[in-house]
Amino acid sequence: MSTSAAETVPRLRLLDSLSAISATAWDALHDGRNPFVSHAFLAGLERHGCLREDWGWTPRHATLWEGDLLIAAAPAYLKDNSHGEFVFDHAWAQAYARYGREYFPKWLCAVPYSPVTGPRLLASTPTRRRQLVAALAAHAAEAGLSSVHVNFHPEAEDGAFDGAWLSRIDVQYHWRNDAGWTDFDAFLAAFDHKHRKNIRQERARVARAGATFRTVHGDEASDADLEAMFGFYLQTFQDYGNSPALTFDFFRHMARAMPRQWILFLAESGGETIAGALCLRGGDTLYGRYWGCHRNLPGLHFETCYYQGIEYCLREGLRVFEPGAQGEHKIARGFLPTFVRSRHWIADPAFAEALGRWCEEETLAVRRYAATLAAHSPFKTTPA
Repeated sequence: MSTSAAETVPRLRLLDSLSAISATAWDALHDGRNPFVSHAFLAGLERHGCLREDWGWTPRHATLWEGDLLIAAAPAYLKDNSHGEFVFDHAWAQAYARYGREYFPKWLCAVPYSPVTGPRLLASTPTRRRQLVAALAAHAAEAGLSSVHVNFHPEAEDGAFDGAWLSRIDVQYHWRNDAGWTDFDAFLAAFDHKHRKNIRQERARVARAGATFRTVHGDEASDADLEAMFGFYLQTFQDYGNSPALTFDFFRHMARAMPRQWILFLAESGGETIAGALCLRGGDTLYGRYWGCHRNLPGLHFETCYYQGIEYCLREGLRVFEPGAQGEHKIARGFLPTFVRSRHWIADPAFAEALGRWCEEETLAVRRYAATLAAHSPFKTTPA
């Protein structure tokens, strides 16, 4: 093989920080429609103290090169636990321990703390995505890692994985405007009478309580707005006994680095900001991330987290609203069951075979569950 030909063989290079690569090179690998895989978001998590090794997050990003040209990449992390992933494998770790093997560290390709579907194999062609997937498995085997996991990838990336990668699905609840609704009244007109009446009553209760709302993009947000939203975020984590990972410096960074994609829905009453929801905007999708309140009013959660976001999507022409993981109560408000995906490479063949059977059974159960949920659609005619 000639020297020039050898130089074109893709090689894997691991990065301990995204600061080791330029934003221009990284962002050239994706179309910019999903804010969570942008260099600004991922590097911001690292730079502003959101990723901690003692919480199990050690950046180990995969990059694939042809000579000096970056051709593919995946945001990836060595994990000593399953904290902040939202694809639950605690039973796998326990079974691996009973099997007499070490499950951790594992290698995770995902966006930290973000159960949001989006590109994970950043590359311009299917061939390069397949090369990246092969490089992930090869490195894991060489390094003695138990497994590689790719969480919340889009269906379009499924073709990059061969049969050695186990497949899992789960259900989230997403709003989609495939009917061409132009305003909230048109949206409600698609509901059956009972659900339409319930939503109108919920919104009316919030209005009667005197709450008003402001929609604030990052470049419109004052320090007081950011501090209020960060306070709501902290309050919610405190209420549930969890430790908040994001920092105020990260909030401020995002407002400046991605000013039109960082969106706050702020509720006010009596001259005070009493609640807020934080969303990110993508190409045609609104992503709900966090919410909190200092004073709860009847219906305030639904108005702040769901109805304000739907109004924004209708006003801005966005087609999809993903309000976050879990929550069957979202169905009654127009968010229908949607499958989300993950892929898993397991180093031990016998354990992989056993997990493969487990995944097949889980998939059947999830599909039955989704079919049951779909029967509770609030729409007169369920959208396709």
